Amino acid sequence: MLKILFPFIQSATIRWYAALTLLLLLAMAGELFGLHLLATTESRLGDVYLRHHAPSYQPDPDIVVVDIDDPSMLAMQKIAGLWVWKREIHGFLLEALAGFAPKAIAFDISFQERDLGSPKSDTFLSDQIREFPHAYQQSLLLDDANSADAIALADLKDAFAIKNQGKANAKVSMQLPLATERSAWRLGLVNSLVDADGVVRRYRLYADVAGWHLPSLPARVVQDLGFTLPQGADFQMFWPAQGHKRFAYADLFKTLTEERQYLAPGAEAALDQLFRNKIIIIGSSAPGLFDHHLTPLAPGYPGADILAVAMDNLKNGRSIRQVPPQWPFAAGFGLIALLVLAFRQRLHPGITGGALLILSLAAVYLADQMVAHHWMLPVVTPLIFAWAWFVSAALAGYLRERRTRDRTVSLFGRFLNPQVVRKIVDHGETVESLSGQMRLITVLFSDIRGFTTLAESKAPQDVVNILNRYFERQVEVVWKHGGTLDKYIGDCIMAFWGAPMDDPEHASHAVAAALEMQDNLLAFRQELLAEEDSDLADFDVGIGVHTGTAVVGFIGAKRKLDYTAIGDNVNLASRVEGLTKGIARALVTKETMLACGDNADITFSLRGSFAVKGRAAEVELYEPLRKIP
Repeated sequence: MLKILFPFIQSATIRWYAALTLLLLLAMAGELFGLHLLATTESRLGDVYLRHHAPSYQPDPDIVVVDIDDPSMLAMQKIAGLWVWKREIHGFLLEALAGFAPKAIAFDISFQERDLGSPKSDTFLSDQIREFPHAYQQSLLLDDANSADAIALADLKDAFAIKNQGKANAKVSMQLPLATERSAWRLGLVNSLVDADGVVRRYRLYADVAGWHLPSLPARVVQDLGFTLPQGADFQMFWPAQGHKRFAYADLFKTLTEERQYLAPGAEAALDQLFRNKIIIIGSSAPGLFDHHLTPLAPGYPGADILAVAMDNLKNGRSIRQVPPQWPFAAGFGLIALLVLAFRQRLHPGITGGALLILSLAAVYLADQMVAHHWMLPVVTPLIFAWAWFVSAALAGYLRERRTRDRTVSLFGRFLNPQVVRKIVDHGETVESLSGQMRLITVLFSDIRGFTTLAESKAPQDVVNILNRYFERQVEVVWKHGGTLDKYIGDCIMAFWGAPMDDPEHASHAVAAALEMQDNLLAFRQELLAEEDSDLADFDVGIGVHTGTAVVGFIGAKRKLDYTAIGDNVNLASRVEGLTKGIARALVTKETMLACGDNADITFSLRGSFAVKGRAAEVELYEPLRKIP
């Protein structure tokens, strides 16, 4: 499959891309369907969505909170003393509130310890809870099911209104409201579900203990009122920016007990309107009672307010539903497939990355809008794996291109001026792209005359030294005029113009190089004579230049490639060089002379027509000369 998608790359690279794609798809499937290592990151992005939409959430006006806040703690000292207050205080408040016929009253207060000094106080609260059919108390599930205080789950069936039957002998360790009588128990769990980062985002519908489903307090209240619960064991909460309507406990207590007889006639009706058919949660926001939690909206969120949000979500169907993992997996798969197609089309990584960034932002925006419709779409996971594919593929492409670039620089550095090499590389040319081309070029051969005699009269080391010094000068001339150094053939230099870079004036540049090479020869000979080396007085060269089509490209084995030109016109240039002896240091063919056109600096002198091996017709040869100003 990858070979079809990536027909332009080698098989080893295809295998690498196949392995990368398969690895990331398997890792993404593992993350979405089981591992959930990115769950915290997903949740924190979801928190951003929730904070964005929280202002549009209007809390249910039928859910109210009676709050034991710091001012209430101070104000109640004259009536009830320091915390913990006698349970009859809560009984008086419950009795007064029950007179307004609310739908339910839920205590988010622990009644775990019995008041041994005033048992009648506990009894009074028990009586008030028993008499009001929708009064609920909280309980906490503890971890140690084997403790001595563990209670049989069968004994709690009625208190929790458990409908399913679990393991018969199962026990549970639980914080129960022992201050109230068991006959008054209508219980629900208030255990917080805390994510790995310490944030409360979800709430239980029930806790499964040995097959027994113990309902949470919000689920118990809402279900008893006839509302349908969502599927599953828990749900993610949608949080309002503004909390539910609240009343200070102390103010309400005084109004409904001590001051009620002094209320104006209309005040009683106003109170009735405030609490009739309401769900009332009695809890605490006072810091000293340590019932605060970290939520997506804020730290220090009171437990009573979390209960209010949970009940609101369940009552009004506002809980957040999680999109099934198949959808984010499909999204991630689609993004990776698009990236594969983009790389198949050889789109620039910058364009591909920009498109992926736009798609990423669109996915985040879509997920944000889905929260308004109570759906949470995980986008971090598919985006991370899509970006991982892009970064890995782009890096691999960069490294592959870098290797190709380095190879090209290394190869062309032997033949061309470094500036020309940079231009070739910047154009994205490679060994493959520059091989096997038919080009119109101008070929130059330069051979040292009398080299055999020189080699016989000098020590080998001196011969090599002289040749190196000479070639160094002449190669600089070739590069100066934009030529390509093909090769050294003993004491001969082969160069050509018009490849690999296009050069409309390749003939003029080659002839200009031939003229300067002659000047260089004379200067080099004077330099040698100045060194009192009279054996080199006859050191001379012959230069042949011809213009015509030839095959150019890299030829050779993998371990040794040469960028060269081959063809009959190359051979002709070599033979022209062989005809220079006794005629001129440099000769060019008629084709080269014509290709130079009306050159302002060069003129040509006809030296005759000559028979050339391999050519039926004689070849006209010209000596290039500089124009005299």
